[in-house]
Amino acid sequence: MTKQLTAVIEREGNGCVSLCPEVDIASQGATVDEAKRNLQEALELFCEAADPTEIKRRLLTRTSASSVSENSERIKRMKQKQGNP
Repeated sequence: MTKQLTAVIEREGNGCVSLCPEVDIASQGATVDEAKRNLQEALELFCEAADPTEIKRRLLTRTSASSVSENSERIKRMKQKQGNP
């Protein structure tokens, strides 16, 4: 079974940090590409080593994220209610 997972990659200092929020696995690298490759490797190792029930538990207990634009609109509405433009 193949499942598409999310990779969140951010620059931090002189390198990059990568995170897969669905299973709470993180890695890092000197570049975005390296951080992505290292995250892929970490995910593969996790899937090889973890008990299948742990993988399933992590995938089922993670909350879903709404899009940034939805969050931006919510923030605007909250600020308007508080009297902040």
